[in-house]
Amino acid sequence: MFRALADPTRRSLLDQLFREDGQTLSALEGRFSMTRIGVMKHLKRLEEAGLVVAKRRGRETLHFLNPVPIRLVHDRWVSKYTEPWAAALIGLKNRLESPMEKVYEIYIRTTPERLWEAITDSAIRAKFQFGNRISSDWMPGSRWEMSHPGAPGLLGEGENLEVDPPRRLVQSMVALWGDDVKSEGITRVTWEIEPIGDSCRLTVTHDQLREGANGQLYGGWPMILSGLKTWLETGEMLTTPGSLMYG
Repeated sequence: MFRALADPTRRSLLDQLFREDGQTLSALEGRFSMTRIGVMKHLKRLEEAGLVVAKRRGRETLHFLNPVPIRLVHDRWVSKYTEPWAAALIGLKNRLESPMEKVYEIYIRTTPERLWEAITDSAIRAKFQFGNRISSDWMPGSRWEMSHPGAPGLLGEGENLEVDPPRRLVQSMVALWGDDVKSEGITRVTWEIEPIGDSCRLTVTHDQLREGANGQLYGGWPMILSGLKTWLETGEMLTTPGSLMYG
């Protein structure tokens, strides 16, 4: 069993079955950049170790994760007294090493240059991001700040990690609009622009969020992106709960 688990691809196969049990060979093959024969060989090793069980259902063979061998290892070396401590440490490790990621995608009838300008121009940004202004020289490694005339101080700050106009902007972000979000620390926002015909596909990825992070950090993105699309396509400002925050 340990020999079977030593290979990272086989561990990934078990991860896939943990997320969705009872998958066919074709379904598993589509999740890996290797040949069908390669996936079959890895599954065979996992079956030999008792970690995967293959069941014939009609014309298909379904693969199921069998956790019993792993549980036997657990029961052999983890006592009832140490189990709560082990579980707590594993939970801490997962929380620190498996940050949460939020991805938002929207299509806007505009050019990449005009979309980039809307993201980086302070006056335009205020039209779709709740009146907030973004100030920066937009150079890699430089600082950016977010403010609002009605707010007592800065609402956010960070560093421009990657600046590649009009395609990609990556920024670190620290939210400052309240003590509850300040404690969340540094997260990351990536803007990616791809021209599609007469439109652009904009993908915003907000990651390096801890599991269970405060929803204020990412909950406003649907309103922001809807406002951005509305302004670029119609010239109108979209009224949202966020836009009324400092009204």
